[in-house]
Amino acid sequence: MIGSIVLHPQPETPLSEAKESGAPLPLTAETMDPLSEVLALLKPRSYSAGGFAVHGDLAIHFPKHQGIKCYAVLAGRCWLVVETEPEPVLLQAGDCFLLPRGLPFRLATDLALEPVHYTVAIARLGMTRECPGLTEGVPYIAGGHFALSGAHAEMLLQSLPPIVHIRSEQDKEAMRWSLERMREELRTPRPGGSLIAQQLAYMMLVQALRLHLSDASSVVPGWLSALTDKHMSLAIASMHQDPGHPWTLPSLAERVGMSRSVFALRFRETVGATPMEYLTRWRMLLAADRLKSSSDGLCVIAQSLGYESESAFGKAFRRVMGCSPRQYARVTPRTAE
Repeated sequence: MIGSIVLHPQPETPLSEAKESGAPLPLTAETMDPLSEVLALLKPRSYSAGGFAVHGDLAIHFPKHQGIKCYAVLAGRCWLVVETEPEPVLLQAGDCFLLPRGLPFRLATDLALEPVHYTVAIARLGMTRECPGLTEGVPYIAGGHFALSGAHAEMLLQSLPPIVHIRSEQDKEAMRWSLERMREELRTPRPGGSLIAQQLAYMMLVQALRLHLSDASSVVPGWLSALTDKHMSLAIASMHQDPGHPWTLPSLAERVGMSRSVFALRFRETVGATPMEYLTRWRMLLAADRLKSSSDGLCVIAQSLGYESESAFGKAFRRVMGCSPRQYARVTPRTAE
């Protein structure tokens, strides 16, 4: 679980001294963890949040979607079928599931039923997002659909399998509070309920990602899986904590207490990129965010990320983002934080 990752304590060094000496900034208990940093940078924003009941025998088709969907079964049971996945998934009350790849899917009480488009189902059955009472045995699905408005959202989405299914009793217990709160908000609509439902859906999303990471057998190779390895997690956290530090392969290997060759091999096998490739991409994601959300000049951004010249920074940015920083700033409107 992300919450159980412990960063190795570092000697206490004042930030001013660390910056002046060129040493990497110390990692502290207050340092934001890598998953939180990536989620903050990719800015998940809710398309919608709420719930719906599936009354009677019905199969509902949902088309391809952008972003990530996170839902939980508050009552009843039904089948989840995702396009390209060979086997259907039986969802029981208390189960949570993420759909990060945007693939078409359907929810069905009976796999033999012909699916109908979700808009048709809503019009035919009068399905609503509010549910004054949850009837036992009637499948009721609640959660949210999130757009990832930050650059390179696939950094998160492609690190996840097509279906993340949270179903163990221990995991359900971890989700219980947020699910009960969601159930209560949907059962008894009150002022501010829509906003609370959005926040609860976001909490469900982060908690589901945590639980997914705690199950080593379900994690696919990528930067996300590296967060379950104490050495790789420390390396990533170090790069995130001080992206402008002149990191090298030897300095990162020393940081995590491994030989250069072993560290390089394990990082590439776990993350799918070399440490320097990962560092460059992370720097460019930070740069892209600042180009959208701040008035900082290219020189300031370049120097803060460890580049001695705008030219070197521009080449790296173009290689990762596919255009120059100025082109990116022109075509991407700034957003107020």
